[in-house]
Amino acid sequence: MFRVVIPARYASARLPGKALLSIRGKPMLQWVYERARASGAHEVLIATDDQLIVSAAHSFGAEALMTAPTHASGTDRIGEVARARRWSEADIVVNVQGDEPLMPPELIAQVAQLLASQPRADLATLATPILALEEFVDPNAVKVVTDAQGRALYFSRAPIPWNRDAAPGGLASQRVFTGARRHVGIYAYRVGALLRLAALAPTVLERCERLEQLRALENGFEIRVADAVRQPGPDVNTAADLERVVALMRTA
Repeated sequence: MFRVVIPARYASARLPGKALLSIRGKPMLQWVYERARASGAHEVLIATDDQLIVSAAHSFGAEALMTAPTHASGTDRIGEVARARRWSEADIVVNVQGDEPLMPPELIAQVAQLLASQPRADLATLATPILALEEFVDPNAVKVVTDAQGRALYFSRAPIPWNRDAAPGGLASQRVFTGARRHVGIYAYRVGALLRLAALAPTVLERCERLEQLRALENGFEIRVADAVRQPGPDVNTAADLERVVALMRTA
């Protein structure tokens, strides 16, 4: 059994109000919510800092909770929900971000099952192979490297792992990305680990890369990573991303 919490801010820096932008007649957040509901989750909640999102969520039958406007990440926002609801420390909660309208329900269930199958892990997440050089060098495509047992070693916006011998002329000359994996921005946490993590201050690497999962790694949390059973659709960070999602939905 697992729960899903969808953290959704209104004041997105790159695309303000993106959670409520319309995709085929429905707010983006509704698409995310419906995919979470289809995952088999015991409960799906929306956590936000804006009454507009609460009102929109209620309009399509979702339960939404107001949380503090000061949270540095979705992890922190979900931690507030877990504390308020007094969930058991052993419970599993999945963070499905509010800008993932094409997240397959199978991946939500997969990441919850991955954590359930790894009793020593604190968090779990997913990855997919990188198939194009453009994706490998794109800072908006977060890369992940793991050890032989599938434990995360590092996440970065930089192209990792870097093939030194294949790039004698520096960044622009790199043509090799064999084995590189893109991080899928979905997380499962055990509630006890979530509460410990949310109680910690943002770390140096987290602030540098703007990646919340680095706080967990810097503080010794174990994150398990598996290959996603399906390729997820793109998330929405910019107006161009939104146009791409709309186009994909038209052809689906």
